Amino acid sequence: MSVILDLPYIYSIIISSVVAIIYTLLGGLYSVAYTDVIQLILIFISLWVCVPFMMTNPHSLDISLTAYNETFQAPWVGTVELDEAGKWFDDFMLLALGGLAYQAFYQRILSASSYTQAQVTCFASSAFCLVLGIPSVLIGAVAASTDWNSTAYGLPTPYDRKEAGSILPIALQYLTPTYISVVGIGAVAAAVMSSMDSALLSSASLFSSNIYKNILRKQASDREMQWVIRISVVVVGLAGTALTFLDNSVLVFWIVGVDMSYTIMFPQLVCVLFFKVSNGYGAIIGYTIGLVTRILSGEPLLGLPPIIKFPGCRLDDEGKLTQFFPFRTVIMLMSLLSILLFSWLASIIFNKGLVSDKWDVFDAKRKYKPAATAENIKVSPTSEGAPASKQLLDTTSC
Repeated sequence: MSVILDLPYIYSIIISSVVAIIYTLLGGLYSVAYTDVIQLILIFISLWVCVPFMMTNPHSLDISLTAYNETFQAPWVGTVELDEAGKWFDDFMLLALGGLAYQAFYQRILSASSYTQAQVTCFASSAFCLVLGIPSVLIGAVAASTDWNSTAYGLPTPYDRKEAGSILPIALQYLTPTYISVVGIGAVAAAVMSSMDSALLSSASLFSSNIYKNILRKQASDREMQWVIRISVVVVGLAGTALTFLDNSVLVFWIVGVDMSYTIMFPQLVCVLFFKVSNGYGAIIGYTIGLVTRILSGEPLLGLPPIIKFPGCRLDDEGKLTQFFPFRTVIMLMSLLSILLFSWLASIIFNKGLVSDKWDVFDAKRKYKPAATAENIKVSPTSEGAPASKQLLDTTSC
C-alpha cells in the first residue's frame, strides 16, 4: 500500500491492522475460515493475472536469457557455494519443520470434521503452496531482468537500494498498468491479512485456554471466555502493530518467529507426541537451553551480535557477522536431547525415592499406561474431532 498507493508506511500498517483486528474480533474462527477462502482465491487469481503483463512489459528481457547471463543485473539463478551449504541446509530445515509447532496450524486441524479431512487438508495445502509460489518466482525473475534505468523508478536498482523485500509492489507499480497494479496489491494484502488473522486468533486462544481458563479462573463460563478472547485479540493486535513500527520489513518478525518455533518449540512438540518419558522437568530445562543458546548465537536481522561463534562464523556480503554453520538445527537437537535426558533423570530420581514425592510438582512419578493403539481406540465416525472443533468454534464466535 505504501508503494503503490503512495500512503505513508505508518498509515498503511494501521489500516491493515484495524481491518484484520475488527473482522477477527467480530467473527472469530468463522471469519478467519471464510475470509481465508476469499483471500486464497484473490492471491491465486490476482498474481496469475499480473504475470502476463509483467513478462511482456517493454523494459524487461526474456527471463530465459537472463537466468545465467549477466545483463542489466546479475543472473537471477544463483549458486550454492560449498562454504554456504550449512546455512542453506539450516534454512531448509527451518522452513520445512519450523511451522509444525505453530498453534495456528493445529487450530485448523482441530476444527476439521474428521481425521481424514485433516490429513487431506495437510497434503493438499502442501501441493497448493508450490503452485502459489510460481507467480512470485516469475515476477522476481522479471524484476531481475529489467532495465530499471528505462523506467520511472530509475537507478540504482531495487536490490542496490536495499528494497529487494518490496520488489513485488515495486514491479507491479513500474512494470504493469495502473489497474493491474491495484489488482496485484489486492493479492499482497490478502496474503498478509490471511496470516495476521490466524496469528491473532491463535495467540488469543492460547492465552484464554492455557492461561486464563487453566490458571487464573478455572470456573470461567463460556460467555466470559468469549470476552477474554475478544480482549486478547485486541491486545495482541495492538502489540503486533507496535512491533511492526520497529522495522520496515514485517518479514523480519515472521522469520524470527519461525526461527524460535523451530529451535525451541519443535523439540517440545516432538517429545510430547513421540516420547513417553518426557515430563515437565525436561521440558523446562530443554526450553531454557534452547532459548539461551539461540539468543547467544546472535541474529543479524535484529542486530544481535553472536556471543557463541560456531565454525564458519564470518562477515557476510553486507558486513554483518553471520553464522554459516547449521546452528539452528544444532540448537534444536540440543534442546530435544536435553528434554529427553533430564526427563529420564527426573523420572529415575522420583521413582527410586531419592527425593520426596512432595517435591514432585510435575508428577514425574506416575504409572505409565500402555500406549494407545488403533485397535483399542473407538471413535464414532460422526463425532471424530468434534470436541476440539466445537470448543474452538464456541469460544471464538459471537
